[in-house]
Amino acid sequence: ILASFTNINRSGLVEAKVPCNHLVECFTCGVVYNLSHVLHTAGRYSVKRFRKAQCPIVERLTNSLMKHGRNNGKKLMAVRIVKHAMEIIYLLTDQNPIQVIVDAIINSGPREDATRIGSAGVVRRQAVDISPLRRVNQAIYLLTTGNRESAFRNIKTIAECLADELINAANRSSNSYAIKKKDEIERVAKANR
Repeated sequence: ILASFTNINRSGLVEAKVPCNHLVECFTCGVVYNLSHVLHTAGRYSVKRFRKAQCPIVERLTNSLMKHGRNNGKKLMAVRIVKHAMEIIYLLTDQNPIQVIVDAIINSGPREDATRIGSAGVVRRQAVDISPLRRVNQAIYLLTTGNRESAFRNIKTIAECLADELINAANRSSNSYAIKKKDEIERVAKANR
């Protein structure tokens, strides 16, 4: 699996830094972890409640690509997509692709959300802060959903669409589906403060 990362590993690009201190525990590529670039660890991260925070962030992105019917269980296909996307990111930006993924996840995770609070049959929405783990989960979900929608009926491959989505999200561009959805979620929460 790691054979195609030799061109990336040769330049020492398997490290990533997380700028937000409260999100470091949710990224297994915190400051420097050796497993941050592994796409398949065969770990059992769903056995305990918060154990998925220990899963390498690139593997969580890979697992999130295996959703919705026809892609269920196709881990090798998801690994291949992420590998090609990381190589495309490296060629387009000449930056560490893992750092681009970390920046994209941090930028596309909403900070607050609106939840439903009901009392005596009256339901209203209330703005709440989002926990760091939920913020990372939501960001990965938004990135993969945007990738799936942009690749559908498109001449570009899904790896190219994933690379574009990650680069746009890392740059906080409004072309990113995840950034647009994050802004929409935060706007609704701000209206319900």
